[in-house]
Amino acid sequence: MFSNLTPPTQPDPFVRRMVIIALTTAVLMLLWRTLPLIESFFTPENGEIRTVTARGDLALDERATIQLFEQSHDSVVFISTTKLVRDIWTRNVFAVPRGNGSGFFWDDAGHVVTNFHVIQGANEATVKLADGRDYKAALIGVSPSHDIAVLKIGVGFKRPTPIPIGTSHDLKVGQKVFAIGNPFGLDWTLTTGIISALDRSLASENGPAIEHLIQTDAAINPGNSGGPLLDSAGRLIGINTAIYSPSGASAGIGFAVPVDTVMRVVPQIIDKGKYIRPSLGISVDERFNDQIVQLLNIRGVVVLSVTPGSAAEKAGLRGATISMEGSIAPKDSIIAINGKKVESVAKLLARIDDFNVGDVVTLTIFRNEQIHEVDITLQPGV
Repeated sequence: MFSNLTPPTQPDPFVRRMVIIALTTAVLMLLWRTLPLIESFFTPENGEIRTVTARGDLALDERATIQLFEQSHDSVVFISTTKLVRDIWTRNVFAVPRGNGSGFFWDDAGHVVTNFHVIQGANEATVKLADGRDYKAALIGVSPSHDIAVLKIGVGFKRPTPIPIGTSHDLKVGQKVFAIGNPFGLDWTLTTGIISALDRSLASENGPAIEHLIQTDAAINPGNSGGPLLDSAGRLIGINTAIYSPSGASAGIGFAVPVDTVMRVVPQIIDKGKYIRPSLGISVDERFNDQIVQLLNIRGVVVLSVTPGSAAEKAGLRGATISMEGSIAPKDSIIAINGKKVESVAKLLARIDDFNVGDVVTLTIFRNEQIHEVDITLQPGV
């Protein structure tokens, strides 16, 4: 049945070889053209494994900043305050959060320095350490006119080292500064900047203007209040206290109470529970003084009255005479203290506050169209 079928013809070996070569070449060409597409399909566009480039040593200023933060970190604390509120219906008393701020250890006895406005209006304050421990704080005393408060906690072990104390009278505009605090509750934050200006004044709601403030562009925000301002040696040079900002956040203008003021105020608060201002023993009035110096074309601060038995009376200062009709005849006006000009009542109080009770200062006074100098021993104020 099958005997008439012709067997298939075998292809020529040369032709077969050429066909195989052509097919292989075509396949290779196709792979070569499609290889980038295959690689992009199997390799994520942004996920390729890269070789790590060696970092090398940190810059000297970076290492110095890191060391400063690590040395100072444990000395800074987080302060949270609460206020007791009574429910008018149930008469129950409960605590509600009031705010938070920063502070730092002053000594080995557990004293913590912060701003007065951080604890103002609060009934309780809790101090949290960098290692997570927290303690209820006792209020030792305050100086509202300097925006300074001192708390105390009982740290039984692993007491943080107090921040080294520096000076502020020899600071220079342009120096590097470092602020550590808890802005917006973001604990233990470091910001850096420079000293932008010195000897700034800032109006206070609690008395005379705060004088000699350090102005800095280091970022200071709500929550930084009470934290330390450090120099490049890690020394305390101020307490971060306020910002100037239309938005309420950092605008590059922050202020710190200088450490020279802190050094006068804090030891007194710890020793006596309050700060006692030095005084001359005279009466002055800011609003009245502004009016009378313009009206009578005189300079300085008019002495309205002298307290009997005061240092001013012993030094021979004379108060103004007030007639029955209400007219005033000034006798003495203070125009300088230790050679530094006094142009207003606020500046007079600030100049006096640069000294301690018992210090002897030289007043330059204007009396009877003549200039006189009088030495006076500062007495405790009221």
